[in-house]
Amino acid sequence: MRLLRIGVVVALAGLAAFWLLTRPERLAQDKTDGLAGDASRGALVFAAAGCASCHAAPGAEGEARLVLAGGEGFASPFGTFYAPNISPSPEHGIGGWSVLDLANAMQHGTSPEGQHYYPAFPFVSYANAELGDIADLHAYLITLPVSNTPSRAHDVGFPFNIRRGLGMWKQLNTGKGWVMTDPANDQIARGRYLVEALGHCGECHTPRDALGGLQRDKWLTGGPIPGSKGRFPDLTPKTLKWSAEDIAYYLETGFTPDYDSAGGAMADVIQNTAQLPPEDRAAIAAYLKALPAN
Repeated sequence: MRLLRIGVVVALAGLAAFWLLTRPERLAQDKTDGLAGDASRGALVFAAAGCASCHAAPGAEGEARLVLAGGEGFASPFGTFYAPNISPSPEHGIGGWSVLDLANAMQHGTSPEGQHYYPAFPFVSYANAELGDIADLHAYLITLPVSNTPSRAHDVGFPFNIRRGLGMWKQLNTGKGWVMTDPANDQIARGRYLVEALGHCGECHTPRDALGGLQRDKWLTGGPIPGSKGRFPDLTPKTLKWSAEDIAYYLETGFTPDYDSAGGAMADVIQNTAQLPPEDRAAIAAYLKALPAN
């Protein structure tokens, strides 16, 4: 009986530790107080962050890309994840969200209800986004058309459908800061912000470990495309030999120095980067040229 009591105590202590370690993290309640978002600046954040690429309805073109009804599927070794509705719908989207709610989602992967988001949403990268930019993005998002399309449930089986367990995944994979720790100048620092944070380029162009975490020691060296035999290309100078001017032009037009054009998912990305000011595309190019050649 004594051994049984000890076993129960140990089990309860273990459960309490698990519950503590896996709790969803949030910002302090006053963290976004006084932040007045600007929708015009938010439009540029929206483009840099590629929100329409995931959250517009599959196949949407032109102005329809601003109807963020969700539904795009993303295959992974753990199941298929579907982008949710993030239109200003109060019932089916984020119409009831505050700036703090959006900041918690982007920086900590935590929903307003206190649930973990799956890292198909690139909060690992968005963790480095500035709160002012998040406030601007919020101001812009609430100006977009409302969609009352319900978000589609993820197709994820056991044990990955137990969201509380994502807290352990976050312990291993979040809070690591910048990959390039010492940018040489302000232009490269701006490029770092666009590539590593808002643009979340590493989410596709960096290989992942068996648990789906980014292998930061292989940053932007390419990786397999889930559900496909193809690969995301290596963006480091060892492989990407284009000049900075070539890279910036590609991000504006989608045309390569070899007279080819962007295809697949990258064609969608170009629709976003083409909206950025020229100095931002030049900053992205400068950052990529400053990466180690690996």
